[in-house]
Amino acid sequence: MPPRRLKVLVFAEAVTLAHVARPLALLRSLDPARYELVLACATRYADFASNPAWQTVPLHSIASAQFAQALAQGAPLYDLATLAGYADADRALITAHRPDLVVGDFRLSLSVSARLVGVPYLAIVNAYWTPYHAAGFPMPVLPLSRHLPLPLARALFDTFRPLAFAAHCRPLNRLRAQHGLPSLGRDLRRVYSDADHLLVPDSPALFAMQGPAQAFSQTGPLAWSPDLPWPTALDRPVPGEQAVVYLTLGSSGPPQALALTLAALADLPIRVMASTAGAGVPADLPSNARVAAYLPGHLAASRAQLVICNGGSLAVQQALAAGVPVLGLASNMDQFLNMAPIVAAGAGRLLRTDRLSIGAVRDACQALLQSPDAGRAAQRLQALQASAPVPGQVFDQVAQRLTGSARATPSAQ
Repeated sequence: MPPRRLKVLVFAEAVTLAHVARPLALLRSLDPARYELVLACATRYADFASNPAWQTVPLHSIASAQFAQALAQGAPLYDLATLAGYADADRALITAHRPDLVVGDFRLSLSVSARLVGVPYLAIVNAYWTPYHAAGFPMPVLPLSRHLPLPLARALFDTFRPLAFAAHCRPLNRLRAQHGLPSLGRDLRRVYSDADHLLVPDSPALFAMQGPAQAFSQTGPLAWSPDLPWPTALDRPVPGEQAVVYLTLGSSGPPQALALTLAALADLPIRVMASTAGAGVPADLPSNARVAAYLPGHLAASRAQLVICNGGSLAVQQALAAGVPVLGLASNMDQFLNMAPIVAAGAGRLLRTDRLSIGAVRDACQALLQSPDAGRAAQRLQALQASAPVPGQVFDQVAQRLTGSARATPSAQ
């Protein structure tokens, strides 16, 4: 008889598209002849989540707007009641589907629910949100950064950050205590990365990590784009066109930043291919802008000489896969942390959205387009990113080890 397929239940916390996209990319990399796959995801992403290769089941996630508001205020992303409800829902799904392995992307409640049920838990998490990557904590866009001079705001942020992080850690620690599990302490990175093993989709050459081999595995990007045909209207050239720019601020970018960026690029000899990530199209579109709700990002990046995004890993990795420089318009800490090695390598620039202006965006865009060094740096990072381990192959090895089974044979890539 052929070996029984290993059953994997994947939880996608649909507060941003990125936390859905990475599980989808992982699922695509696995062979359904060797794995029985189940995806739990909010119905708002049903169009992207459904696939005949896996079963899809509904999962409650808080509204994206609620999540974005908490980020913007620097408030804890989840309260105890929300995490307790999540954990109950997790346990119900795990009990119903009886998986050999649970995978989660920012589903913090699995720190409790997977342990209570006794199923191995693999978390997808960026390197800089683990204790194994040496990175500081840059100040994100917060109310104090919007209203105070940046040096004063940074000093206050550095002073009060430990207290703020402790507040972010408290809800999950309280939930763990209710179920007899030990505290994870006040290090937010431990709360965000508590699992039996971590799958880290960040190139080791860009995000070096140190720690025990049994704790984490680094891979190349979990690259995902919506499975959509390319809209040929975006290929319509602009008179006097000298370059093409791909603009996407994702599902977590400030809405006003898209309109400001389009205005900043309106009088430049460039064609702008813009994705609104499902948001409304700004009024009074410039004549050089071509806009769609969603675009296959890997194709858009490959057609462009510059990618302008929110600095998050999904779009940045697409840009680097195409060897294209990046202009990051960052708001939350994740985006600042993700852009740091890109800027350090000379392959991009970073602008704060609380200091955004038409002039700053225009100047940064022109500087990157006119810099041969930025293009060469992006191509160097392209090669480094491409040399990272293949996610599906790494998953096969980790799955075997976590489940103590040889049933999971290598996946088709």
